[in-house]
Amino acid sequence: MSEAILEISDLCTSFGNAVIHDHISLEIMRGEVFAIAGSSGCGKSTLLREIMLLQKPVSGSIRVFGREVLGLGDMEALDFRKGCGMMFERGALFSSLNVLENVGLPLQEHTALSEELIEEIASIKIALAGLPASAKFKYPDELSGGMRKRAALARALALDPELLFLDEPTAGLDPLSANGFDELVLHLKRSLDLTMVIVTHDLDLLWHVADRVAFLGDGHVLGMGTMMELSESSHPLIREYFYGPRGRAAREQAWKQK
Repeated sequence: MSEAILEISDLCTSFGNAVIHDHISLEIMRGEVFAIAGSSGCGKSTLLREIMLLQKPVSGSIRVFGREVLGLGDMEALDFRKGCGMMFERGALFSSLNVLENVGLPLQEHTALSEELIEEIASIKIALAGLPASAKFKYPDELSGGMRKRAALARALALDPELLFLDEPTAGLDPLSANGFDELVLHLKRSLDLTMVIVTHDLDLLWHVADRVAFLGDGHVLGMGTMMELSESSHPLIREYFYGPRGRAAREQAWKQK
């Protein structure tokens, strides 16, 4: 993990008088699972939307694969997004399409592949996301929360991205489903050699999956490193986050599994 695939420098974001990001900088290395953590409202999901060019910061630089992406025109931004996969917190599946159609939609819109090949590729992505073949023809409202998350992940993988963004992937899941998603992320990392950026509150996910974590707060990156390094930080906001009852339980469980 020696090559920086994503570089954020001096990024500033504000909504009116509220400062969200105050000159934040970080690097994400090729092949790592990089998590962004912090309390609600600290700008985690906003940062993800800015990287994907769905929202504009006030100033700063975002370089992906060595290329500055802020300021790209509409067509260039579209080409950039094709190389990235995005799983939104609520899935953002189209309710009128079944799982196979949802997953195949990016292929229909951005490739000239035949319907038969699109269906074959979509079926492979669905299986890769850990869904049974029987789920292909179900509609989003017929799926459990965990299955909807996996369907959204399959769609994010449709165009074989090098960079995958996951926004709160385990939010709303029961502990068993969340644990299954943790294992899926690790499997995808090993099998596809993906670089992943995960926004999450899930302390178990942070301990079990993340290679490094950036902790945001008060508009800044308050700490960055492995979970062990962050858990030993003296910063009061980080200690409060990691040493509450849930934080201690997640750390103890992670140690038991090592």
